[in-house]
Amino acid sequence: MRLPSHRQCAVEGEGKKMDQAPPFRNPFVHVLKFTPLEKAKIALMTVTLFPIRLLIAAFMMLLAWPFAFLASVGRSETTVEPQCLWRRLVDIILKIIMRVMWFAGGFHWMTVKGRKALPAEAPILTLAPHSSYFDAIPVTMSMASIVMKAESKDIPLWGTLIKYIRPVFVSRSDQDSRKKTVEEIKRRAHSGGEWPQIMIFPEGTCTNRSCLITFKPGAFIPAVPVQPVVIRYPNKLDSITWTWQGPGAFEILWLTLCQLHNEFVIEFLPIYTPSEEEKKNPALFAINVRRVMAKALGIPITDYSFEDCQLAMAEGQLRLPVDTCLLEYAKLVRRLGLKPKNTEKVLQEYGNRARKLEGQKLGLDDFAQFLDLPVSDMLRDLFALFDEHEDNCMDIREYVIALSVVCRPAKTLETMKLAFKMFEAEEDGAITELELAVILKTALGVTRLSVSRLFTAIDAEDTGKITFDKFRSFVEQHPDFSEDYLYTENAGLHSGPCRDHHTKPSLSPVNLQGTASTKIANGICPDFSPNDHRTKDGLHKKHN
Repeated sequence: MRLPSHRQCAVEGEGKKMDQAPPFRNPFVHVLKFTPLEKAKIALMTVTLFPIRLLIAAFMMLLAWPFAFLASVGRSETTVEPQCLWRRLVDIILKIIMRVMWFAGGFHWMTVKGRKALPAEAPILTLAPHSSYFDAIPVTMSMASIVMKAESKDIPLWGTLIKYIRPVFVSRSDQDSRKKTVEEIKRRAHSGGEWPQIMIFPEGTCTNRSCLITFKPGAFIPAVPVQPVVIRYPNKLDSITWTWQGPGAFEILWLTLCQLHNEFVIEFLPIYTPSEEEKKNPALFAINVRRVMAKALGIPITDYSFEDCQLAMAEGQLRLPVDTCLLEYAKLVRRLGLKPKNTEKVLQEYGNRARKLEGQKLGLDDFAQFLDLPVSDMLRDLFALFDEHEDNCMDIREYVIALSVVCRPAKTLETMKLAFKMFEAEEDGAITELELAVILKTALGVTRLSVSRLFTAIDAEDTGKITFDKFRSFVEQHPDFSEDYLYTENAGLHSGPCRDHHTKPSLSPVNLQGTASTKIANGICPDFSPNDHRTKDGLHKKHN
């Protein structure tokens, strides 16, 4: 697979042209590089300023707890009572305590642009980009409600502070939780300003702020005016960003507290009132609000989503490299409506059809016929991913392998079994080294891949062929085969166009090799958007 030099289709959502080109950086990866001077500075701060700041921050949290606890005692979770004088006083005290905590953390001056709307004017505030747990700063500045995982309220100390701001909780154990959450947001949003405003990060996960990924429609389903709010951290060293791949939670805290000063800018944009069309279509409402926010930030928008993040971080035996083409592939598959509901049935059907073609190359029209779709610019972009030699033909087996990875990212062996079925010779059920290379490079979403060491290790008898049973047996004995045999032989898998190519040494003790090695649940915003509010267009085709 390869990313084409240009895209035929640069549309967003329901066929509308994007204001800016898609980003070339992976939004779910953050790589820190340090100069020797920065290393020396951090080392000095670690033994001087860092422990002092950490103690002050912990003390402020402890100091805030009794006030939050007293103000929460006896308060209803379903109705809102008038703010009595002493509760208003507690609110002011908590804001002061939190401001002192942030000041101690190096956020000495916070720049506020624009005017924050009143709850009656805009009951929902949509914040982006979401990139760190430091995004809690605007929450503590306003004591607005947020959407949180229900498990958060049981965390000692932190749970009490969370309950004080009267969040909307999402429960993982309740199958109807998403629907209930949206209904609760709608109830509060239509209260005429009686309830506190709700702050929602519609991206649903953390990114590196290089773009705005797809907004989930949950915040826009109530069909009420929202106020877009953009966040910036214009620091020379970006120690703030906490993505799915990069420095961990404590490392981000350590590096940030080691900076003399941390800048934070929050800008309240004009209230966005939805049109009648947007009220009926939350996805369109979300798209248009995102476009306004991206323009204010001066960054591109992309159709990458939280689901793409989950794909990149899936804990399968093949770890996707940073520059994998599968994120682009998944985006196009999703927008074309090609992601099947009955995954196993559709994949087996595709696999059988692809096997019968026996490696026959397909042109664009044949590809469209295989998928039962009309030829479109979007389909051309999908076709171009597999047209590696730019000779207007592709191997449909590669499409099926990629679809299997996207639909079952953690089931490596299932994907390999399907691939072997499509490639194996009828007489002995085996494949060659070249065929294994095609299978694995497609499963990783890369253009080139050497599998010589891996193939030689599996083919101990030197027959020049291997079967799926041999491959499975080898993988069971070597569960880290991709790391031991593929990544050591293909150094390019650790880098790509989304990486910073400067040669500054890295101070970070975590793995920053550019692969999805560790999955860290770092989003504070759970996915509460119901499944029946998704963007649709005329090209969507459902599989039963």
